[in-house]
Amino acid sequence: MKHRDISVKILEYAKAMPVVTVTGPRQSGKTTLCRALFPDKPYVNLEALDERAFALDDPRGFLARFPDGAVLDEIQRVPDLVSYIQVAVDEFRRNGMFVLTGSQNLLLMASVSQSLAGRTALATLLPFTRREAYGDAPPDLMAMLVRGFFPRVASSDVSPFEMLSFYIATYVERDVRNLLQVKDSARFDTFLRLCAGRTGQLLNYSTLASDAGVSVNTAKDWISILETSYILRRLPPWFANVNKQLSKTPKLFFLDTGLVCCLLGISTPSHLTSHPLRGAIFETFVVNEMWKRQANACQPDALYHYRDGAKNEVDVVEATGEGLRLTEIKSGATVATDWTRTIERVSSFLPDVKASRVVFGGQGSSTRHGTTVVSWRNFSP
Repeated sequence: MKHRDISVKILEYAKAMPVVTVTGPRQSGKTTLCRALFPDKPYVNLEALDERAFALDDPRGFLARFPDGAVLDEIQRVPDLVSYIQVAVDEFRRNGMFVLTGSQNLLLMASVSQSLAGRTALATLLPFTRREAYGDAPPDLMAMLVRGFFPRVASSDVSPFEMLSFYIATYVERDVRNLLQVKDSARFDTFLRLCAGRTGQLLNYSTLASDAGVSVNTAKDWISILETSYILRRLPPWFANVNKQLSKTPKLFFLDTGLVCCLLGISTPSHLTSHPLRGAIFETFVVNEMWKRQANACQPDALYHYRDGAKNEVDVVEATGEGLRLTEIKSGATVATDWTRTIERVSSFLPDVKASRVVFGGQGSSTRHGTTVVSWRNFSP
């Protein structure tokens, strides 16, 4: 099993809390990781019909088999079981008893927040980081972006386009449609692909809804469910006390570049190289690396984008304890002289900017006017 950076935090939480709840998208490696970290604990997958029926019909009898706790996979399939887990951990008062995993954040968090408040630590396992998947020897950039970072896809020699097509059909469409109770599957599929075409761009609900043939409220509901299902995510705008007219519109990002490529019909590295959304997909990769770093450290969200009325834009503004860090993202392989100009301009009026950088799609690193220009290969989120 490949090392996962979040392992340290999960083991730390198990020593301090009765329950650890691990969420994340399907196929991000939650089961593999939790079984590896807790090899001595019994494991139960609640996707199994017999185990699920037992937990539903006789929750006390189900849990009585595990007096020292267990790893319970896909706990959202039996949300009422969480209340009985609360009773068990309150009775025995031992840390590290249960490890719960779930991939439908909406259902899981509703039951966890109601019954296990103060009794569980929360961790989110996203797909591989670039270093988790490939170490210090990543493949060609375009090949990596097309393959993406889901563990089973990144570690396989099978066509990523085929495997991600199966993922969309068996997980995305099934889970999300069930949550939304979508009757017009063709329209939802169109909506999903339209969203993929907007990765790395400002999210305009009106145009998205119009293109998909749905109402604005429906588009907002579907985006919200796709976000809680770990398919995509919104990057909020940065607000600061500066004399500028700031955008209030979030940017939209998918949580895996391979998934975006599959939805857009991009099946080969050469196809991506010449695709008009190559830059947006590269930006999706870099932003996801930064999100994964926060998730693996179990830190709160602190990433934003910046855009003002004068069309000054910075791809990522990160709020750190030491101040702001600005990141601009360029997919080009050759460093251009104007890449640092916007960052320099924005740094002049944004308060407390402590560092700035440009991440690009070529090789080598340099510094220009105080801004670090770093290759994607050397990029440390």
